[in-house]
Amino acid sequence: MAFARWFLPTKAVEKLKWKMRIMNPTIPSTAAAVKVRISTPAKKKILLVDDDHAIRKILLRLLAEEGYSVLPAANGVAALEFAAVARFDLVLLDLNMPHKNGWETFEQLTSADPLLPIIVITARPNQLFPALASGVGALLEKPLDFVRLLETIQNLLKEPPAVRLARMAGRPSIFSYIPPKENGAKKELIKK
Repeated sequence: MAFARWFLPTKAVEKLKWKMRIMNPTIPSTAAAVKVRISTPAKKKILLVDDDHAIRKILLRLLAEEGYSVLPAANGVAALEFAAVARFDLVLLDLNMPHKNGWETFEQLTSADPLLPIIVITARPNQLFPALASGVGALLEKPLDFVRLLETIQNLLKEPPAVRLARMAGRPSIFSYIPPKENGAKKELIKK
């Protein structure tokens, strides 16, 4: 059922189809639908992996309001199952999860798709150096700064594949570290 909702057109697309039929009744409804689908950009798909139901619910609502298609997963096993059958543009990944922790999940996701941008979101302390060494796109510590999270998502989605590959290979590249909201602003580090 989740996958059916994932790929259905949005209300805005349906409204646009209806307007096109009203404004030009000579166009058959299927032709209008084709024009709408061609002119409507595809939503970026985000896999949200966090065992905390409240966090998943908040982030799901926030990201959907920003125009992203979001598929939530409660643990690493579910995330890997989803990633095996669907392609995602970005992953938001918690580290503390049952069944399969975040670093194990990260390793399997990146071995299947090294270009997949992954943002690690955690309340676990001292994860900066492991994040730098692993090649994640960004590290955000909880409690989250939602504005910075959205900026980081946009930046990683625009990032060229060569930059992602450089980060994964341990070569110098830009890495975003965003400490907990009450501790200060975003910091940009150059990986060496």
